[in-house]
Amino acid sequence: MAYRNLGEFVKLLQDKGLLNRIKIEVDPELEITEIADRVMKSPGGGKALLFENVKGSKLPLLINAFGSRERMCMALGVADFQEIASRIETLLRPQVPAGLMDKIKKLPELAQLAGFTPKTVNSGPCQEIILKGDQARLDLLPILKCWPQDGGRYFTFAGVYSKDINTGKRNVGMYRVQVLDNQSCAMHWQVHHDGAEHCRGYEKSHRKMPIALVMGGDPAITYAASAPLPPGMDELLFAGFLREKTVETVKCVSIDMEVPAEAEIVIEGWADPQDLIEEGPFGDHTGYYSMSKKFPRFRVTAITMRENAIYPATIVGIPPMEDYYMGLATERIFLPIIKMVLPEIVDYHLPAFGVFHNYCFISIKKAYPYHARKVMHAIWGLGQLMFTKFIVVLDEDVNVKDESMVLFELGANVDPRRDTCIVDGPVDELDHAAPFLCAGSKMGIDATHKWPGEGLTREWPEEIKMPDNIKRIVNEKWNHYQID
Repeated sequence: MAYRNLGEFVKLLQDKGLLNRIKIEVDPELEITEIADRVMKSPGGGKALLFENVKGSKLPLLINAFGSRERMCMALGVADFQEIASRIETLLRPQVPAGLMDKIKKLPELAQLAGFTPKTVNSGPCQEIILKGDQARLDLLPILKCWPQDGGRYFTFAGVYSKDINTGKRNVGMYRVQVLDNQSCAMHWQVHHDGAEHCRGYEKSHRKMPIALVMGGDPAITYAASAPLPPGMDELLFAGFLREKTVETVKCVSIDMEVPAEAEIVIEGWADPQDLIEEGPFGDHTGYYSMSKKFPRFRVTAITMRENAIYPATIVGIPPMEDYYMGLATERIFLPIIKMVLPEIVDYHLPAFGVFHNYCFISIKKAYPYHARKVMHAIWGLGQLMFTKFIVVLDEDVNVKDESMVLFELGANVDPRRDTCIVDGPVDELDHAAPFLCAGSKMGIDATHKWPGEGLTREWPEEIKMPDNIKRIVNEKWNHYQID
């Protein structure tokens, strides 16, 4: 299912009773954050919130729209993330078609992604209002200050559109952007991300970098900006695949960039890699403030928006937060891609308390001694999973989403000296425990049952299990036991 725009998604939330409208005036500085934080931490993630009367702005503010498994599935137009994972699995299926008819049947699957290439159109609702020059003022928008020690107000839910200076390929990242004044911001991108790579290209060429900050549109577009796609893959192409409909784009009015025609708000401008300005601190998803650092200054050249635009926002901080459900979608959707590289993996889980990069629990079909270590090192070489600080590898019958079971297996199967592996390498820029910025150590833990070839010199005990026939008998007679 494809939503034409964010308004359609908001209407569906309203119709299903999943939206709270707040009509009294609220302050975008800290007050909205405190309200949203309480709602996000309530059972099930609470409801989406639409603040209709934000102090200092005429625009309503939407937050926590993705803040539950149900709403995140709705945002992607599916009943369950597995629907998308299955479509990806079909595309990646390695079987070579044998006969002519099989090849013909396979063609639509192989052409499916190509069929969702973004299409440029002449006009779109995102440019119903065009503001340039002195009229393009950021104080028209209800931009949040999220936490007390933040360096200022921040765009928290904008897709940051940039292009590679050499290839012209587009990247859409989900990066925070700090407002400095009414017509300038401080960009932020972590050194390992594609936006930073684009910036380095412009810096070497001593040229300014065109950037568009895009808010709203089909929620699939917003999610795609956060997804850990392979370098060079267009996020709008991926969004088209998710929504099963091509994303229509329009050309920006003041820079060379194409943006979704159905976006709510677009902020156009130029970042100067030579003009660095202090950005931060910022209360981050780790539950701590990330430190201030110098990043390029971004100067606004135009603001375009649709009539009756909605300003989308989110907050991050001590989990669980809205971003957990976006991460959960990523975890489920990208499992087939991980299994394509590592077919021995049964399942994996990034627990909420691990804030995406601290913990990864993996179950495998163990086939040989030290198989778990092979998987650890492969994961540390796989895209953004390279940042994982603690990898725990478990046997195939362990439910990696059952954290109590994982801890039980950890205690039952691990000898710390024999079964742990410590390596040095790149770590997440937000890992404040690392000895150096972006560099530190990571640990792998083999929590599988040990084999003789793995240094085990004593007998491994038999695991306690009830026979299936006894379980079946008890299941059939359960109601007759009259146990309350």
